[in-house]
Amino acid sequence: MRGFFCLLLVLAGCSSAGPHFRGVPATRVTVEGSTFDVRVQETLAEAIRVNPHYTPRFGPIRARAGKAMAMVSGCIVTEVRGDQAQTTGLLDCGTGAPQDRGGPLYVECVPVRGSAVRGLDGLRVDLDCY
Repeated sequence: MRGFFCLLLVLAGCSSAGPHFRGVPATRVTVEGSTFDVRVQETLAEAIRVNPHYTPRFGPIRARAGKAMAMVSGCIVTEVRGDQAQTTGLLDCGTGAPQDRGGPLYVECVPVRGSAVRGLDGLRVDLDCY
């Protein structure tokens, strides 16, 4: 019974927010095959990778996490720190629209087939964005 309780605690912490982001709702985003729970608070964003990868390198994961944070926040991500599972991004939200600050003009997203899940708060669909 003790082993089951420990396993339950470990699984509950898989996508838990860091201390600065506790209580902030997550937005699930898929970028180039990596799925992240993204939380934004003020000038920081946190992206927690929730899908399995076999021995991922941080470089590609960092770039995907940065894209995910930019999509959710609408800001330019100036720096991404962390590791393959949890990253924190520094945001430059400026005063104008992202395209006025040198950011992307648009992001193209398509729904991930079979990802629709009906929940208590409505329908959730994962997006794959480029």
